[in-house]
Amino acid sequence: MELKLVPIEKPEPLNVILGQSHFIKTVEDLHEALVTAVPGIKFGLAFSEASGKRLVRRSGTDPKLVDLAVRNVLAIAAGHTFLIVLGEGYYPVNVLHAVKACPEVVRIFAATANPLVVVVAEEGDQRAVLGVMDGFKPLGVEDDAEVAWRKDLLRKFGYKL
Repeated sequence: MELKLVPIEKPEPLNVILGQSHFIKTVEDLHEALVTAVPGIKFGLAFSEASGKRLVRRSGTDPKLVDLAVRNVLAIAAGHTFLIVLGEGYYPVNVLHAVKACPEVVRIFAATANPLVVVVAEEGDQRAVLGVMDGFKPLGVEDDAEVAWRKDLLRKFGYKL
């Protein structure tokens, strides 16, 4: 078995959701979940079939984001993985519940705007996502001023009262 690191290509302001599912119906169901959760959302979605024709299936509301999702899924090349690239100004917190509620979704590996590297295992004609490297290692522990800043930020965004 060989381990590989696959960096996710994306411009800095964009968020991605990387997950695993189990059926070709994933593409349509995730598309419906996203547009229902946030009407007018801009996104690209790619899904890697694990059997049959073994194609990358794709959908979305923005052709450039669809192309970006496809390029990344082809680089990961692990069956039954999907990648959603959210357009600028759209965030996983607004769609993640709908994505996780999709009957085909098995797991979510990451939902982030951070630099993302996918840890992939390869053996012969098979690949698997083992995990992800999301962002960077911590530099310390928050103090009382940082706790206050964090809470203020969440209230500023409207996530807390």
